[in-house]
Amino acid sequence: MSVKERLLELMREENYKPSKIEEIMKILGIDYSQKSILEKILEEMEKDGVIFKTKRGKYALPQKLDLVKGKIEFHSRGYGFLIPEDSNIKDIFIPISGMNGAMHDDIVLVRVTKKVDGKSEEGEVVKILKRRNTTIVGTYEKNKNFGFVIPDNKKINQDIFIPKGEDKKAKTGMKVVVRITKWPEGRRSPEGEIIEVLGYKGDPGIDVMSIIRSYDIPEVFPKKVLKEAEEIPMEISEEEKRRRVDLTDLNFVTIDGEDAKDLDDAVCVQKLQEGNYLLYVSIADVSHYVQEGSNLDKEALKRGCSVYFIDRVISMLPPKLSNGICSLNPQEERLTLTVKMRINSQGEIVDHEIFESIIESKERMTYTNVYKILEENDEELKNRYSYLVENFKLMKELALILLEKRKRRGSVDFDFPEAKVIVDEKGKPVDIIKVERNISHKIIEEFMLAANETVAEHMHWVNIPFVYRIHEHPDIEKLIAFNKFIHNLGYHIKGIEGGQIHPKALQELIKQVRGKTEQRVIETLLLRSLKRARYSPEDVGHYALATQYYTHFTSPIRRYPDLIIHRIIKEYINGKLTEKRQRHYNRILNDIALKSSERERAAEAAEREIEDLKKVEYMAERIGNVYKGVISNVTNYGFFVELENTVEGLVDVASLEDDYYHFDPERYILVGEKTKKVYSIGKEVYVKVLHVDVDRREIDFVLAEEGNGYEMAKEYIDTI
Repeated sequence: MSVKERLLELMREENYKPSKIEEIMKILGIDYSQKSILEKILEEMEKDGVIFKTKRGKYALPQKLDLVKGKIEFHSRGYGFLIPEDSNIKDIFIPISGMNGAMHDDIVLVRVTKKVDGKSEEGEVVKILKRRNTTIVGTYEKNKNFGFVIPDNKKINQDIFIPKGEDKKAKTGMKVVVRITKWPEGRRSPEGEIIEVLGYKGDPGIDVMSIIRSYDIPEVFPKKVLKEAEEIPMEISEEEKRRRVDLTDLNFVTIDGEDAKDLDDAVCVQKLQEGNYLLYVSIADVSHYVQEGSNLDKEALKRGCSVYFIDRVISMLPPKLSNGICSLNPQEERLTLTVKMRINSQGEIVDHEIFESIIESKERMTYTNVYKILEENDEELKNRYSYLVENFKLMKELALILLEKRKRRGSVDFDFPEAKVIVDEKGKPVDIIKVERNISHKIIEEFMLAANETVAEHMHWVNIPFVYRIHEHPDIEKLIAFNKFIHNLGYHIKGIEGGQIHPKALQELIKQVRGKTEQRVIETLLLRSLKRARYSPEDVGHYALATQYYTHFTSPIRRYPDLIIHRIIKEYINGKLTEKRQRHYNRILNDIALKSSERERAAEAAEREIEDLKKVEYMAERIGNVYKGVISNVTNYGFFVELENTVEGLVDVASLEDDYYHFDPERYILVGEKTKKVYSIGKEVYVKVLHVDVDRREIDFVLAEEGNGYEMAKEYIDTI
């Protein structure tokens, strides 16, 4: 047992009282000569928030002192909430006076100071464990002897003071990146130095660059990383070929979007005489080229994942790997890690193998072309890929079997309408088109899910260190609140009275709302009521997929957890996963899982923010246009309307001039005082674009009624 484990075991004891270091040494029988070593260990544990040191120099577990560890989520008005690390603890309200120098997203310890309404709690920050905003993006304002930066992120509600000489010659109105040099204290604002001047606000590309910088997404690879990539041979050695299972004769294909260049996965399906299917899922063997501890490996871990923006991709690995030797390009031999699955007519995987292989993808297919072959019977494409048409039919057959199996067990499938923003060469949005998921998407989705589950279950039972993709059971109180909301729309979650909701009940709800005008809002609010999926070395199952075993194995070019998983699998199947290596993985996997989850969230937030920005920019050019939409949410200050192109805007209650409208919070409706007219979620309306604020990402609509452009609506609907 390590010293850390002994310390934690001691402090967990019921009779333990906060003690000084000398008392702890006496209890544990540690020699005085080891005091400096123990001090460092205690200091490290305190820094991580595992233990807490009182003002009198005594150590104890935070929870024993009624302290809660978590992340601060700020509101633009200055107050905020602690989101506890322990998901069983409710969020804690933190007033402005209780922040004590904390900023948005900081990891802190909070002491609960009082209960509010007997339910929620109020607290104050007693210790800041980790600062998250070391650099901030904002707009510079210059004064005579100093300057300040107004953060883009409205949750960072304090301007950053810039002393004279620390402005990097930035001018008023420029977007800059500032490094914090002094943290806020009392009424004093944070202080910083400008480290990068991006350009004037409004200049082409500066808006996107600002968002990329604000999420700390590195665009340029360090020279030492590129040098390592350049040294990687582009040819596969004969020795390596002989060592692997040769699958080059099989009809593997990749199926991706038109723009994809980093092709991680290739698939092949065969039908056996007894009626079973053989499904091969071969994944790029990135771990063969990215060695543990190399500069490439460290940079990949730092990035966590590739980030896909509207007009660019910021890859986890340099292009020579992501688009080159690792990408499963057609008619080129590639090293892969293969999962071979024998699947029966019920979709059950009755046998499987995991092994190192070499493949040659026969074609680089797109979702569009596979759909046209299978569903539109496109003769030209069928002739072009004649030798693969039967393979595609088999793929569809098997995918539908696997999908039906998932439905039977209760897997929850959200079906949010997706939109793609089309931009010109200058980054200006010129169109927004809806993207439909079709059978070709489902083929790849089902095959990847099957491979991920198979690998996860295999590694679970061999009982070695691993990284799982987990989705914990939802907070029942959040689901009860959600159920209360949907009750007003005529829906109900079956079995909610029992306290434990099986995912099948949520699946049935989604089935009921599919195709209805209220589908989007119900699915969105349901998703918010569930916990976020994340990476973890602990296998606690995946609630939404209704499976005990799940991991991310299929995208090592663009996700770091998949890369580390490949590394572990290969060591295991080659008999190299010694006890020493297992101890090594046990030490590092929790940190890798946490970092990967964080970078995934940052990537998703940046992608979403840039998409929202471009949607708002698109609508800014269409002031006065009239569109058909659906009310997606109702509040006391108005209602939100979502257009058919997924753009959302607000109709302010003050703009409803035909009556005084009152908000009914029980039914989520606005009701006219005299007319009794009702505006409710799911109601179709016509709206005119009144005002667009690009900086705030806000769109204001007014209802398009007679005399206000209503008759023009039909002319504009087709334009989106």
